[in-house]
Amino acid sequence: MTDFAIKENLYIYPTPAGAYYAVSSPTDDPAKKLLCTLFQFTESPRLSIDELHLCTGIKDKNEIATLLKRMQNLGWLQGCETPQSIPPGDFEEVLPELLSPLSDRGNVLLADNLGFHIAYNGFNYETVEQLSALSADISSLHERHLGLLENNLGLNSSAWAIVDAAGNSQVGFWPLYIGKQRFVLVIGGLPRMNQPILISLIWVLNIRFAKEN
Repeated sequence: MTDFAIKENLYIYPTPAGAYYAVSSPTDDPAKKLLCTLFQFTESPRLSIDELHLCTGIKDKNEIATLLKRMQNLGWLQGCETPQSIPPGDFEEVLPELLSPLSDRGNVLLADNLGFHIAYNGFNYETVEQLSALSADISSLHERHLGLLENNLGLNSSAWAIVDAAGNSQVGFWPLYIGKQRFVLVIGGLPRMNQPILISLIWVLNIRFAKEN
């Protein structure tokens, strides 16, 4: 039995860390299933056992409560007093506005797995094309060396970065797995991903692309 109580007067909502965890790799687990399911709503649902059962497929209440407690301890979920909503507006108009705050320089682009850019801010167009192509090459390189990176070195992250002598990122490449598609978030300068706008970005991408798969 668990002594963890669920407050049903709140609305369940991912944190920035939880949002990134949900799309950081193609692997699946109950926590990712819950997070990705939350991104299929246009408004955050009320926190309740019934809603959690629908989102996770888990029938046992104690198992649901244990999962929720673990995710809260890891900082992946939060409870809000009011429901949160997906940013309003057309996808093409909203997306660029969600990118620039993720970099200390405002230089961010989103590319697909083929190396074509989807949206960008801050970079000039020639740089966007070259970085988009580079992101596809890096993703291919990473996949070819998964055995070394994950098994031998125990590295679970698939993000890559070009760093300066102090180890600070100059350009970072962050894969985002939305449904069956892979995108790459390219950030020039220091990343600023631990903020609510990352949640909005991943939410918008899931609404647009996850249901197509």
